[in-house]
Amino acid sequence: MNVLVHLAAEEPQSPLIPPIPELVIGLIAFAIVFGFLAKKLLPNINKVLEERRETIEGGIEKAEAAQTEAQDVLEQYKAQLAEARHDAARLRQEAQEQGATLIAEMRAEGQRQREEIIAAGHSQIEADRRQAAHALRQDVGSLATTLAGKLVGESLEDHARQSRVIDRFLDGLDESATKAEAVR
Repeated sequence: MNVLVHLAAEEPQSPLIPPIPELVIGLIAFAIVFGFLAKKLLPNINKVLEERRETIEGGIEKAEAAQTEAQDVLEQYKAQLAEARHDAARLRQEAQEQGATLIAEMRAEGQRQREEIIAAGHSQIEADRRQAAHALRQDVGSLATTLAGKLVGESLEDHARQSRVIDRFLDGLDESATKAEAVR
């Protein structure tokens, strides 16, 4: 110990450089603490860091997988949307075609019904004309017979003769009406 005191007294020491025995003791203590930390604490720290790294890498892989899946779903959605639009356009076209066909069918049916109604009306008019002509012939014949009987002073009640006279008279009227129309 004397030597140490003696050395300490001889040289003025720098405050930044510690004495050699303290330096040796400090290095030994540092080596013991460093060895302890290297053997016990450093593996635990490395283990925790490795777990974190794996967790982060796993999260990145999961995120990439989720992004890939989302991209696939988006592509499927776009494909389905395009197909739905195509189907909608096709259905719209079919509906327009069916509508046009239905309109054409309804027009044809309406035309057919109109022609049937017109034909039925013409038939009814013709039947009514014939009936009116027949009734008119009877009425004119009856009036003519009555008038002729009054003029002649005899009764012309013979039906067969009366019908012949009336028919001849009306046929003559029809012929003259036909000639008059032909002249026009």
